[in-house]
Amino acid sequence: MSANSPATRIEPRRSGVPYVLIIPAVVALLAGLAYPLVWQFITAFQDYGLAQQFGKPPEWVGFANFANLVLDGEFWAVLGRSLLFCVVTAFATVVIGVLMAVLMNAVGKVARLILQIAMLLAWATPVAAATTVFIWLFDRRRGVVNYLLDLLPGVDMNRYDWLGHPLTFFLVASILIVWMSVPFVSFAVYAGLTQVSDEVMEAAQIDGANAWQRFWRIVTPIIRPVLSIVLLLQLIWDLRVFAQITLLKDAGSKSGDFDLLGTYIYKLGASANDFGVASAVSIVVLIITLAISWAYVRDLIKEDEAQ
Repeated sequence: MSANSPATRIEPRRSGVPYVLIIPAVVALLAGLAYPLVWQFITAFQDYGLAQQFGKPPEWVGFANFANLVLDGEFWAVLGRSLLFCVVTAFATVVIGVLMAVLMNAVGKVARLILQIAMLLAWATPVAAATTVFIWLFDRRRGVVNYLLDLLPGVDMNRYDWLGHPLTFFLVASILIVWMSVPFVSFAVYAGLTQVSDEVMEAAQIDGANAWQRFWRIVTPIIRPVLSIVLLLQLIWDLRVFAQITLLKDAGSKSGDFDLLGTYIYKLGASANDFGVASAVSIVVLIITLAISWAYVRDLIKEDEAQ
């Protein structure tokens, strides 16, 4: 009987050491998140406004805050806008990041080093600084983008206000967020590409597979775990984006048509002092985040059971 047959296969002993090692990280995570999360859950079921900040006991209202959201047309508009924004931006980031990773893997050492340094600089730029640069670029009076587009025959972009119209506002926001997020995806995918065997790729090429077939049928299955996690992270980050939208709104319009979930929650809490409804919206965002994450967690469980 073969040593590799199912009858003689020796199952590896499972140790509890990995679970012990992650206890400090779990404790630190709970210590940092437990109180804010519990307070948020409790406040979502209360009438908590400005008076409560000065000592007045909050009134328990049950699911009234959530019922108000269901009947609030502005909330549904913000929710739909945020979901569309995060999906489009996240997929654009992953696609461009994969292309940049493939480019880094294909070029020589010098060109690769230049690309990596350029992306590291973009990645390391503070959010406020990067957003300010984009505001200058798309400024309606002295912006470089309007100036260059205005040079094209038949194009009139003189004093066009990019941040004054919802469609172009979110286009600028998407470009900004993609520009800042692509380096992370590129480096993660590039690390996965280095694990692809050159011998396998050469054998596939000899068998007649073209570049697209080699990438889709060989490379993609190998880097699929990397693609899954970076897409998941981008969806979560882009759903909760706040700083970039806030800074762009400060330079453009304060209208609610330019709000995403992050700025909408801030407006409800800090501006309107309606912390109960703001907490209810936060719970909705948490539920959406968990729903997005569950697809990835489910795949991990299936892979673990298959091993």
